[in-house]
Amino acid sequence: MNTLTPPRTGKVYLIGAGPGDPELLTLKAVRVLGLCDVLLVDDLADTAVLAHARPDARIVRVGKRGGCRSTPQAFIERLMLRYARSGHVVGRVKGGDPFVFGRGGEEMLTLRKAGIACEVVSGLSAGIAVPATLGVPVTHRGSACGVTFVTGHAREDGVPGQEPDWAALARCGTTLVIYMGMRTLPRIADALQAGGLPAGTPACAIQNGTRGDQRSVVATLATLPQAVADAQLGSPAIVVIGEVVNLADIAEQAEALSMRA
Repeated sequence: MNTLTPPRTGKVYLIGAGPGDPELLTLKAVRVLGLCDVLLVDDLADTAVLAHARPDARIVRVGKRGGCRSTPQAFIERLMLRYARSGHVVGRVKGGDPFVFGRGGEEMLTLRKAGIACEVVSGLSAGIAVPATLGVPVTHRGSACGVTFVTGHAREDGVPGQEPDWAALARCGTTLVIYMGMRTLPRIADALQAGGLPAGTPACAIQNGTRGDQRSVVATLATLPQAVADAQLGSPAIVVIGEVVNLADIAEQAEALSMRA
């Protein structure tokens, strides 16, 4: 029976669970998962990582996924505060890294304001690990001078200036890695081309990256939206645009993923 006997002082860990494959969990995340009395777990965190939790830990599902019914962020933050103020060690388990489009910064500020100790346990971000499953290095000498991580999902409250400046990104000369961009992919592709990025720029989309059910398509900037529609790819997915996509080896990586599954 889970009695949740609280320690003297409450604390919250913001834990990055990595991009999907549970073997990409960090050693620190494994250790911290075993310290927590309560775990608030996102949908994008693979449930296999919970094998490292204490048997008596309370598991609370707080799903957040684009395009689906999600637990409100304000409610999640209230839960963190409630459990921490009761003296419990709380783990907020997120897919990828808490500070890369994971709203970890918002949660950290809420905890700071409430005077509650908070520690970030970084995780491997999907923007790096998922392209790597196809053999795509997001930076490659001679192909990209850098990488830009950007969201394709504007804020729902309609605050002006929250939409990425696609014209500027078209001229930046870096690999573009787009999170949460599947629903708006046709508009993004059009905006990048209007900004001057050539229609033939290599591009790919990868769904369920690093998992056994990973699926992907490789195309060009102009043809990627239709290729994604034809393959019926959906979220969660990463979009990569840039010359580095020419290094993708789909056949080899598909075989490796099928063997792991």
